[in-house]
Amino acid sequence: MYTPPAFRDDDQQSLRATIRAARLANFVTATTEGPLATPLPLYLDESEREHGVIYGHLAKANPQWRVPPLGDGLAIFMGPDAYVTPSWYATKQETGKVVPTWNYVAVHAYGPVEFFTDPGRLLQVVSRLTDLHEGERPSPWTVSDAPADFIQAQLRGIVGLRMPIARLEGKRKMSQNRAAADRAGVASGLAASARASDRDAARLIPREDLLAGSA
Repeated sequence: MYTPPAFRDDDQQSLRATIRAARLANFVTATTEGPLATPLPLYLDESEREHGVIYGHLAKANPQWRVPPLGDGLAIFMGPDAYVTPSWYATKQETGKVVPTWNYVAVHAYGPVEFFTDPGRLLQVVSRLTDLHEGERPSPWTVSDAPADFIQAQLRGIVGLRMPIARLEGKRKMSQNRAAADRAGVASGLAASARASDRDAARLIPREDLLAGSA
């Protein structure tokens, strides 16, 4: 991932928070048949190894798990993102030398890929993913709510994914390269947006020097 120094995120807590918050990731492998990619819900088990282990599952009919990967796999996790119009920049009024851009948060996790079909391990992965995404619902559904024989039949149709994280890359592009007045304009513009993702991005615009200047 191309990451200029101004946008590099090396903070492990920040990177893991982005992974935990991402509801859907993209799992990518390089193969002799070309790159293969599948959108997947994944979760991070932070208790394993130094950087944690990524778990998930894909359909057994998906050819990605049958084609041996060349080198490490890649899981791409996206955080908030937003289009930034030049109209929000104070610089637009001063010089007009501005162009549109896109603000976003991304984490790339790399590691060796393991696929497995053991029913016990698959049940654990499915249960953890379910609990993760059902946890905030007022009446969470659990895997045990379905008949056990039905769940076992469903497990036969999927393949588990385990990827110990060997390396993490983080990018947080939130207008850090702009002057304080431009960043204030971006934060204000995004905060007023009807899009929830824009408002989430607004809260990530660096404001330390802006707040200091108003004190």
